[in-house]
Amino acid sequence: MPAVDLCHRYLAALDAGDLDAVLALFAPGAEVVSPLYGTKPAAEFYAALFADTEASDTTLLNIFDSAGDGGAVALHFRYGWTLADGTPVSFEVVDVIELTEARDAFARLTIIYDTAPLRADWSRVHDS
Repeated sequence: MPAVDLCHRYLAALDAGDLDAVLALFAPGAEVVSPLYGTKPAAEFYAALFADTEASDTTLLNIFDSAGDGGAVALHFRYGWTLADGTPVSFEVVDVIELTEARDAFARLTIIYDTAPLRADWSRVHDS
């Protein structure tokens, strides 16, 4: 499956809150690096994310695929995140996705965004 299709499926699964669909995109042993949650196995990260989430609404802005048959893609999107307590936050995100050698699954996903505007709201929900 082309990397662009993986990215579209990823955003659709986030929007649906579908843990199984998200995890199906990751290779065994894949990790997620998050500025809020730290580095975790993908299954652990997304279970925590969905526990802290009432709803997600993503808007694709750009997909940057590495040249040729490179091993990475960057996914730029706006994330409308409604926290579990109903607090809405919205921000731009870049996910840098390292692909498997076959380019058919995510081997590692690094999330990049400014957490300052939402950290207090997230801490209130996550730490309660």
